[in-house]
Amino acid sequence: MFDLRRLRVLRAVHHHGTVTGAAEALHLSPSAVSQQIRQLAKELGVALLEPEGRRVRLTSAAVVLLEHADALSTRWEQALADLAVHADGDTGPLRMSGFATGITVLLAPAAARLRRAHPQLSVSVTQAETGACFDQLLAGSADLAVFVPDPTVVAAEDSRFDQRVLIEEPHDLLVPAGHPLAARRSVALAEAAREDWVIPDGTCGHHRLIQVACASAGFTARIAHEATEWSAATALVAHGLGVTLVPRMLPVATARPVVRVPLHGASTPSRSILTCVRAGSAGHPAIARGIAALREVAAEAVAPPRGAVEPAVA
Repeated sequence: MFDLRRLRVLRAVHHHGTVTGAAEALHLSPSAVSQQIRQLAKELGVALLEPEGRRVRLTSAAVVLLEHADALSTRWEQALADLAVHADGDTGPLRMSGFATGITVLLAPAAARLRRAHPQLSVSVTQAETGACFDQLLAGSADLAVFVPDPTVVAAEDSRFDQRVLIEEPHDLLVPAGHPLAARRSVALAEAAREDWVIPDGTCGHHRLIQVACASAGFTARIAHEATEWSAATALVAHGLGVTLVPRMLPVATARPVVRVPLHGASTPSRSILTCVRAGSAGHPAIARGIAALREVAAEAVAPPRGAVEPAVA
């Protein structure tokens, strides 16, 4: 019987298009990846890869194999989850990964809750962007990921993963302290139509979010400054050079004289934050506890700022 881990290697080669890319994602050497593929091809009696310029592509036989591999992987994860139910669910590892803000506001407090409630559960957290989160899940080095979806990385319907919306995170208007809108408990985005705006450059997804939100509110943002790093954008706002939109959970230094003002109305923008696990693994007790803890923390994280001029979250 062949080793299911070799199917994971083949899937990584297919995803990254090169043996080197798959090796980096799986933390293996390129020669080890090639050896795994050769051994799998020998066991099955079919060719699995063929060269395509500097890359490789799967043969038709390999494509068929991966279709079955996804189903086998899901059933294997379900089997592991079912077996874990009969073991002590308060022990064992739970490896979580996510983007920086996700760690700050979601994963870190969730991990702390899990440690208090289940001290025998070994919880670890790793910072990773969306693409790396999927690589870690496929490689088995992460069990649960939190990320902002990027359809250019992995499609929402990818059968290898179980992706669920954790929270819809609203955006707030960030204005300088003393701004006429700063004393309001909430505003409509259209009220910022005459403001100068600070937005990221066009390579950042947040650039389009601001433009679409402003267009939905009936105006075109007057871009005065561009800043991709949140610290830089906050500094520009703090010095009275414009306003911007910030995700509700984004930590903003309290030393900056800025105020978050919640938005109301149909044009209020938001972004989805998802959890993802390997397909079939959501029923594992440790993973289920991790998801439950994240949902508890997330519900608290997007509560509107209390009071009209509460400082931004540290």
